[in-house]
Amino acid sequence: MDPLAGLVGFTRSLRHAGLAIDAHRVEAYLTALDQVDLSSPAQTYWAGRLTLCSEPDDLTRYDAAFAAWFRSGDGTGIPGMPAPRTVGRPRQQRRIAWLTAPLTPRDGEEQDDDAADPLRTAASDMETLRRRDLAELTATEREHLRAVLAALRPDPPTRTSLRHRPARGGEVDPRRTLRATIKAHGELARPLRRRRATRPRKVVLLLDVSGSMSPYADALLRFAHAVVRRAPHAVEAFTVGTRLTRVTLPLRHRDPERAMAGATAAVPDWAGGTRLGETIKAFVDRWGQRGAARGAVVVICSDGWERGDAALLGEQLVRLRRLAHKIFWLNPHAGQHGYAPVQSGIAAALPHVDRLLAGHSLASLDELLAEVRRA
Repeated sequence: MDPLAGLVGFTRSLRHAGLAIDAHRVEAYLTALDQVDLSSPAQTYWAGRLTLCSEPDDLTRYDAAFAAWFRSGDGTGIPGMPAPRTVGRPRQQRRIAWLTAPLTPRDGEEQDDDAADPLRTAASDMETLRRRDLAELTATEREHLRAVLAALRPDPPTRTSLRHRPARGGEVDPRRTLRATIKAHGELARPLRRRRATRPRKVVLLLDVSGSMSPYADALLRFAHAVVRRAPHAVEAFTVGTRLTRVTLPLRHRDPERAMAGATAAVPDWAGGTRLGETIKAFVDRWGQRGAARGAVVVICSDGWERGDAALLGEQLVRLRRLAHKIFWLNPHAGQHGYAPVQSGIAAALPHVDRLLAGHSLASLDELLAEVRRA
C-alpha cells in the first residue's frame, strides 16, 4: 500500500478509536508532518498529537493507536517512544510498512532517486493532489482521491431554530426561572437564561452527469456521498442531464462503493445530453416548491453547456432564487486560466446565483464547503 493511503488509514483508525477527526484535522496533520523532522519518532508523534487530538480523553487512545500503527517491523515499539496503555479491545495491528512503501510515480514520470522521507513525500504528494485537476488524474491518483473523499467529514451549515436551549448568557428564560423559584420555595438566586438553538440547514446538490461532465462526475458523486452521509436528513442529491433523478437514498449507504453502485444504477441518462432548464424546472415543480429548496443552500454542479432553451434555464433559476437561501454554481472550467462564462447555460444562470465557484480540484471542493458553512 502506498504512503498516502497509509496516512489516511492511520487517521481512520483514530476515528474508529473514538477521536473526532474531520478533513481539516487530516490536512493539518499532513501539513505538520511536512514541517517536522520525520527521522525523529518523537516529532512525528507530537505532530499527530497536536493536530489530531481535541480533548484530554483523546490522548490515551492516540498513544495506543500510534504505537500499534507505527510499530517497527520486528513487532517492537518505535525506539525512543514509551509503550502506551491499551484502552478497550486492541485493534488489528498494522505495520509501518504501509507508510514506508515507495510512492507510485505518475504516468510518464520517473521516481526521484533523491526522494527523502516517505512520510514527508506523502504529505507533499497530498498537497499536489489537492491542486490537480480531477480530469487529469492518473489511475493511482484516482484511488488516492477516493480514499480522501471517503474520509471526508464536512460540517453542515446551520440555521437558527425557533426553539430555545439553556445557556449561560442570553435572554431570561421565564419558565425555567419560575420552576427554579418554586423548587427553591420562592427564593430566586439568579435568573436562568436561554438562547436560540441551531439546527442543520437544508442543502440540495444538483449534479450534472452529461457527457461533457464525465471526467468530473465520479468525483462529484463521491463528494455528494460524503455530504449526504454527514447530514442524511438535511441533504438532498439529484443528478441532472436529460432528466432529473433523485439519488439521495442510495448515497445514504455507509459504504462508498455500494453507494456509488446504487446511485449509478439509478441514473438512466449517464453521459448523455444536457437540458438544465427542463431538469431544474422538474426539480422546482416536484421538490423545490414542496419544501426541499425552501431556505436551503442549493449547489449546482455543471459546466453550463445547455442543449435546450437557455432562456428557460434563466426563468427557472428566478423561481429557485425565490425559494433558496443561497445558490452556488460549481463549474469545473472556472478553475482554468482564461476561463470566461460564455456558454449559453452559465451566461443565463450567472445573474441569479450568489457565487460561481470552480469544482476542478480537491482544494476547490474545500472552498465550496467553506462557502456552504458560511451560508
